[in-house]
Amino acid sequence: MLILECPCCGIKAEETELAPGGEAHLKRFGPGSSDEEFEAYMFARKNPKGVHFERWRHAYGCGKWFLAARCTATLEVFGTYPAQTSEPPAELIAKIKARRPEWKGWK
Repeated sequence: MLILECPCCGIKAEETELAPGGEAHLKRFGPGSSDEEFEAYMFARKNPKGVHFERWRHAYGCGKWFLAARCTATLEVFGTYPAQTSEPPAELIAKIKARRPEWKGWK
């Protein structure tokens, strides 16, 4: 079972208390975008085996969205951070690289 700490209210919650929101840090395309850009935004998602950045909502708690970095193979959680962050915090990237030296990066 996944246990994630909500950075908004500080509560550690089991995944049954949370709602998944898919891949984090997606570039959203709006009016004026090409059909290919919009299609890629709507349907193309990474599905890595390893480190992945995701959106989560503390559904049965504060109700706020946040982002999490975890390993999809082992369910190891590296950390969480506010949803308003445009890229993962440097200390979280350093933590991931320390545990997974072979990891290439988040982009």
